Amino acid sequence: MLTAALRDLQWRKRRFVIAIVGTGLVFAMTLVLTGLANGFRVEAVRTVDSLGLDGYLVKSGTTGPFLGSSAFPAIKLQIPGVQVAVPLVYGSATMQDHGTARSVNVFGSPERGPGMPPLEKGRGPTLPHEAAVSSTMDMPIGATVEIGSRNLQIVGIVDDSTALAGQPNVFLTVAGAQKLLFSDQALISSIGVKPMPERAPSGFTLVNRDGAINDLLRALTGARQAMTLMAGLLWVVAALIVGSMIYMSAIERTRDFAVFKAVGVPTRSILAGLAMQAVIVAVLAAALGGVLSVLLGPLFPMRVDIPQVAFLLLPVVAITIGVLASLAGLRRAVTVDPALAFGGP
Repeated sequence: MLTAALRDLQWRKRRFVIAIVGTGLVFAMTLVLTGLANGFRVEAVRTVDSLGLDGYLVKSGTTGPFLGSSAFPAIKLQIPGVQVAVPLVYGSATMQDHGTARSVNVFGSPERGPGMPPLEKGRGPTLPHEAAVSSTMDMPIGATVEIGSRNLQIVGIVDDSTALAGQPNVFLTVAGAQKLLFSDQALISSIGVKPMPERAPSGFTLVNRDGAINDLLRALTGARQAMTLMAGLLWVVAALIVGSMIYMSAIERTRDFAVFKAVGVPTRSILAGLAMQAVIVAVLAAALGGVLSVLLGPLFPMRVDIPQVAFLLLPVVAITIGVLASLAGLRRAVTVDPALAFGGP
């Protein structure tokens, strides 16, 4: 039966190749969607970790130091157990990029100490009109960039620093961020602390690293859920493609199945042949999909970071889809009348 199934694959190779390519494209898009959804979190993790802080103090009633923050006057706090407490500013602004408006994330932190990420080139900003920008902006040190209503001189480059689906991060001094975001008012968004205190002072809420990451991801929750749903639907599409191909093959092999049943071939052997065909198609499609996803990922304007576990799970999912798809042809094979092998009705 297995030899017969392989010969059928060879005989109908054009149809199977089309099914492999179609299913491979579906698998590739599934991996890309998974990479896009994971890329949102990778951006947030990289951004939060680059600040080098263990926790954040925000005003009571707010949910985080970034998107959920609420500005409050800069104050000095004596917090037991905290070695470093730095004022931080966060907000969004727009910049002109070749005639089109582009959103950027603005971070304000002290010139020295935690809150300023490691730099790939140049130095950190020390004056209100200086900025360190993400390398994704593709701007050199010494260039001037207009953000909001201010012209800022680039003095440092931060490697691949983005958040909120590919928006570049811009790092200023606290004074520079206050001029840009708060019209030069002495307001801050949070207080970064290191290490984490046991409790927050009165009027403040303590947010840890995971809470800060989730706060930076809050605006993308709907997009991540939509991508997860689309990835699930694409798995169903892949199963339907393989299943329809196996079912069409079973219809065309009706007389073959009649002969097998007439000579006493057990049903499980027929199922094994169909399952082998479906699994071969699905596994080859998974290999093609993995290659295509790597090639298609850089073409997207947002970060596509496909986790390794997705590549490891893809063959397992492909085999499962192949086995389930073979059931579509099994029903056809089981109901074949052995009399057809002898020219019966």
